[in-house]
Amino acid sequence: MSRRATIASVELIEEAARLICDEGYTDYRLAKLKAAERLGLGRSPSYPENHQIESAVLDRQALFGGPEYFEHLRRMRVTALRAMKLLDAFSPRLSGSVVTGAIGSGHRVQIHVEADQPETVEMLLHDRRVRFEQDERRYRLADGRDQQVPLLCIEADGIGIDVVVFDPGTQRNPPLSRIDGRPARRLPADQVQALLDAAPYSGA
Repeated sequence: MSRRATIASVELIEEAARLICDEGYTDYRLAKLKAAERLGLGRSPSYPENHQIESAVLDRQALFGGPEYFEHLRRMRVTALRAMKLLDAFSPRLSGSVVTGAIGSGHRVQIHVEADQPETVEMLLHDRRVRFEQDERRYRLADGRDQQVPLLCIEADGIGIDVVVFDPGTQRNPPLSRIDGRPARRLPADQVQALLDAAPYSGA
């Protein structure tokens, strides 16, 4: 790669990270496309990898996020833990950017649950008077299949929560990460608590 191309790639990574941190982008592909457009790079055939963008998001938040970033991440994890306790009967796991800390202004808590019938999760939420909206999301599973999965969207204390309802057996055939294409990290409640206990939320 030429020096000019290397500089352009670094600038694209930094701009995509800024879009995610500051402008609400959560889709890395869209962030890269918008960054290339803003930098006048056109539709480059050699966009950086998603893991490079994620690393830049973490670096940017560590440098510029300040106490607000650390407090928001703490609130998202606390909210996730509360939701997981509510959903305990459905083997909840926390996934996505709230696990890694690579969050921006548009990110929501991602909780994966398992149920034979999505309606059982909905009934629990109804019984607990938790308001939600229904949607769907497509995932690629470890066995190579694409699956359209029910999604229940909740708002709690200013934090968005997406409850993704997978079929039983997802632990053996997990969804793949959109960042690196590997099985997604999915943390049970005790590991989320460990994140809360260990993370430097003061920003120091």
